[in-house]
Amino acid sequence: MMKSAITLAQVAEAKAGPFVFHQPLPESFSKAADLGFDAVELFLPGPDFIDPEIVNSMASDHELSIAAVGTGAGMVKHGLSLTDADPDKRSRALEFVISMIDFGGKVGAPAILGSMQGKWGGDLSQEQSRAWLTEALQATDARAAENGVEFIYEPLNRYETNQFNHLSTAAAYLDEHALNHTVLLADLFHMNIEEANAGQAIRDAGSRVGHVHFADSNRQAVGFGHTEMTSILSALEEIEYDGYLSAEIFPLPSPEAAAEQTIKSFRALTS
Repeated sequence: MMKSAITLAQVAEAKAGPFVFHQPLPESFSKAADLGFDAVELFLPGPDFIDPEIVNSMASDHELSIAAVGTGAGMVKHGLSLTDADPDKRSRALEFVISMIDFGGKVGAPAILGSMQGKWGGDLSQEQSRAWLTEALQATDARAAENGVEFIYEPLNRYETNQFNHLSTAAAYLDEHALNHTVLLADLFHMNIEEANAGQAIRDAGSRVGHVHFADSNRQAVGFGHTEMTSILSALEEIEYDGYLSAEIFPLPSPEAAAEQTIKSFRALTS
């Protein structure tokens, strides 16, 4: 059975980003629970922002799970990427991602790699960039296994990365390098831009799909855009996906309205 999740951000540099609640975590956990969500996805400045035991306590108090933890603060706050031409920045980027995997392990959640995958261009060739990405993902895959969690790789749209933009090529890449503890994030906003048929892309990726960002065509709550969701949910059911549909969306027209629309759409589509 698929489960609902909503994003909670604590990164000042991401105030304009696609995250629903930015209030202090106790308040945001309470809001998520009151609205009927099953879990929360956390976007934190880093692993030292909060004691993971406090997160576990808040989750238990509100009967919520932690769906995932983001690593994007490494990029938006610290300017780090796993494919930076500067070896010191690459090293610090990997340290940051590893630290978030460890944090996730302590709250029973996988970490997500999105913007920190970086991109190639200029003096940096695709071949070299891909080699650095592969080296990093081998390390993150192993660390996730040590923590008893998966690691989530997110194909982004062409305007945000030129590494992998489609589920199919990303899935083939994970298979090629035997990244057996790494799964894919099917972000429905990115897929609306890149995939010819989102439902078929999900079917083709199959068991490699390990997380879903539940967003409409305009990165707003599902139902506020034009993405045809019924076929996508059918595809997820066909691959027996039982993970989270997590709302990484703009808090429009307000955080509360976005959250309410999300849970309404989730229930309508999964009932």
